[in-house]
Amino acid sequence: MGRDFSHIARRCERAVVTAYRELREVGQSDMAAFQACTTLYRVHHPEASVAEARRLVAEWVDHHVIRASRGPTPGCDCD
Repeated sequence: MGRDFSHIARRCERAVVTAYRELREVGQSDMAAFQACTTLYRVHHPEASVAEARRLVAEWVDHHVIRASRGPTPGCDCD
């Protein structure tokens, strides 16, 4: 059930993508899942602005969930 996102190197990116997928699987709306994941990203990166968090979450969800791509993504510098 669902996709395996273990290939994602950044812990925050993997956490965001996994959380988004799981929230959608249990019936949360796209916007509710997106907002929760934006908050999750900011837990990992409290220094990030809301706008930066939204941009990264949107890029990661689009890349990994919508397009099901496995290649690298732009993002933060963490592990």
